[in-house]
Amino acid sequence: MENTFKQEELETLRELINDVDTAMLTTVSEEGLVSRPMKTQEVEFDGDLWFITKKDTDKYEEILHENDVNISYAGKSFVSIRGRAELVDDLAKKKELWSKSYEKIMQTSYDDPNVVLIKVKTEAAEYWDTGSFTKNIAFFYKRMTGQEAENTNINETLEL
Repeated sequence: MENTFKQEELETLRELINDVDTAMLTTVSEEGLVSRPMKTQEVEFDGDLWFITKKDTDKYEEILHENDVNISYAGKSFVSIRGRAELVDDLAKKKELWSKSYEKIMQTSYDDPNVVLIKVKTEAAEYWDTGSFTKNIAFFYKRMTGQEAENTNINETLEL
């Protein structure tokens, strides 16, 4: 039963982040939290998120020292994903995820030894489904009256 439940949670997250091209990756620097936009990879979400970067970046160094990260998506809904990042130097996986747009953006090719993957294993996610009319009404009801509407949640939290 637990696998089915987790599969349903993954399907929910997959649907929420599917059409969002850019995510915000938050890492921990010496000065505190840092967020930056990252291109979401067009792969089937299975609980892991993949991003492409270079080794000579601040985010690379930050993940080496602290691998707790947060990924946020804003589109039809808002999603916040907490996970652990891993730096992966796998040429076959880089080739699989690579697209022509990266050559222009990064001024290099997937086989450049400076190119590295960031794999984020999802631990938990929270989402706000703004497409839900009922949830929007509940939010405005609470704002206007100061009272909770019955049986409505503005957001959901998933532990994976």
